[in-house]
Amino acid sequence: MMIARNSGRGMSRGDDRRLRIAIPKGALYRDSVRLLGEAGLDVSALAEPGRQLIISSADCEYIIAKPSDVPTYVSYGAVDCGIAGKDSLVEADLPLVEMVDLRFGGCRFIVAEAENAHAQVEESYRHLGVVRVATKYPRVAEQHFAAKGVQIEIVKLYGNIELAPLIGLADQIVDITATGTTLRENGLRIVDEVFASTARFVANPISAKTDSGRVTELADQLAGLARTLFGTGD
Repeated sequence: MMIARNSGRGMSRGDDRRLRIAIPKGALYRDSVRLLGEAGLDVSALAEPGRQLIISSADCEYIIAKPSDVPTYVSYGAVDCGIAGKDSLVEADLPLVEMVDLRFGGCRFIVAEAENAHAQVEESYRHLGVVRVATKYPRVAEQHFAAKGVQIEIVKLYGNIELAPLIGLADQIVDITATGTTLRENGLRIVDEVFASTARFVANPISAKTDSGRVTELADQLAGLARTLFGTGD
């Protein structure tokens, strides 16, 4: 089913235009494209986009983005809507409308530390009053530990987070994992769960109001398809 056109939107790109949708690169890309195709959108050019970052079809303009950038594009109105992991949404903490849990791309935020290091970490916390935590997600980490009343020092890293406890850079890490295999293979163990993450369909607040015909219809379609294709979720 194609998304009906609706030109009633008070933004600067003009009337009767294509709906702009941000699609995340990487692990969420394939299922995002599949779901949009099942909703009746023309996604044929997304099968092999090459180096193109903006791809147009009859109905939509697709913006292929780094996953952590999708919330920014949506919130600031560069796109009408998009697909992003819950992890990216929580870390970005930007004003947007989370419309549908798409039920794919499941992973979880965890706290981990080196095997057999728990007593050492606790002893260090008693003496210093702070836990040093390495993460790509400082906002998620700060919120989690603050809720537990634990003072932390953030070490911001951009890759290979598992190394931090192994080389003495941090006591613990906050990261995302799907199976925990990488953690186990690197001698780490999970000591706490933060929250589960799946892909979400999100919209710009203005688009959700002034272009609600297209955005809401697409959200409704994706919700039904997600239940069918990816199950009931958590």
